[in-house]
Amino acid sequence: MASDKLKEMLNQAVAKELTVSIQYMWQHVQEKGTTGETLKDTLRKISIVEMKHAEDIADRLNYLGGIPTTQPDPIDVGNTIHEMIQFDKKQEEDAIRLYKSIVDLANHENDSVTRRLFESILAQEEEHHDFFSRVLE
Repeated sequence: MASDKLKEMLNQAVAKELTVSIQYMWQHVQEKGTTGETLKDTLRKISIVEMKHAEDIADRLNYLGGIPTTQPDPIDVGNTIHEMIQFDKKQEEDAIRLYKSIVDLANHENDSVTRRLFESILAQEEEHHDFFSRVLE
C-alpha cells in the first residue's frame, strides 16, 4: 500500500482542490459586468472541475487507507478581478508543483494508478494555469 508520505500529500491535494473549488465559485458569484461574463462562466466551469478532482483524489486516498480531509486551505477570493486572477494563477502554480511531486512519489512507490490519476489532473491544472495567465496578459 501507499506510504504515509504519499497519503499525506494526497490529503494536501484534497484540501487544495476544495480550496480552489470554493474560491473560484465565490469569484464566479461576485464577478459583475458585461466584460466579465465569459470569465464568470469559465470560473464556474473550472470550479466544478476542481470539485471533481477533490472527489477523485479523496476516493483514491480512501482506497489507500487514508482519511480524506474536509478542510480546505485558506481561501483568497480577492477584491478586484485582477487580484482574483492573480490568486487563481498562484493556486494553480502551487497545485502543479504538488502534483508533480505526487507523480514522482507514486512512480517511486510503483503506484501506477495514483500516478496516472495525477498525470491526468496535472494536465487540467496546467490548462487552468494557462487560462489565468492569458487573462492577466
